[in-house]
Amino acid sequence: MELAYFLIHTMDKGAGFAERDRDLATRFGEVARQAGVGRIIYLGGLHPDGGELSTHLASRVEVGEVLLASGVPTAVLQAAVILGDGSASFDMLRYLTARLPVMIGPKWLSNRIQPIAVDDVLHYLVGAASLPPEVNRTFDIGGDEVLTYTEMIRRFADVAGLARRHVGIVPVLTPGLASLWIGLVTPVNPRVARPLVDSLVHEVVCRERDLDALIGGPPGGPIGYDRAVAAALQGTTKDTALRNIGLIAALALVVALAVGIVGAQGSRR
Repeated sequence: MELAYFLIHTMDKGAGFAERDRDLATRFGEVARQAGVGRIIYLGGLHPDGGELSTHLASRVEVGEVLLASGVPTAVLQAAVILGDGSASFDMLRYLTARLPVMIGPKWLSNRIQPIAVDDVLHYLVGAASLPPEVNRTFDIGGDEVLTYTEMIRRFADVAGLARRHVGIVPVLTPGLASLWIGLVTPVNPRVARPLVDSLVHEVVCRERDLDALIGGPPGGPIGYDRAVAAALQGTTKDTALRNIGLIAALALVVALAVGIVGAQGSRR
């Protein structure tokens, strides 16, 4: 066997996914080496250098390191939000945009993100198979635009033909509370949503584009954000489950109460 792809993430299984993914990657690397596999390709997560990472991104980094140390030449492709139907990050963005005309969110909504179209991810995954055998390293992959999450929401609404979305920033809204209301508003599995929300506290922007030099970039250049969203929406059924005003008001009340509680606790310190 010349090539093996490791595309396993077990966040949907709940707590302990980091340990499960580490064990799976270790066993995968051992079996690949014993079978004489010529290359492993892994799709991991784009992340900043230095500082403490979220559990989700730290796990993606660890899995990449395990495979790189397996004795089999490995290409670790690191991506941020993947724009495509079925991507958990895309689904979370989609449902938040469709179901919340007005949103109160945490300060990470202002963080920079470099999303990438799923077709461009596939280009890199396929192209990495032709890398020279001595290449054993990570590669950052991303689209041609760096956006904040707020900008992604508003641009998504424009592409989907929705009214302008209004987003307010609440500095004291914690990732835990944010994942709670995401769980209420979207059908995304809460066991997946929470780690994803935790990771949004990081800015995820490409630091290099070395893979383009080795295998060539996507034909015609990277797919732009708007076109990627439009293509992804073609394969989906229009969301008609916009929650009623009462639920939106209740969510706003929960956030307001939480902010008040946190603020009151801070003032007593």
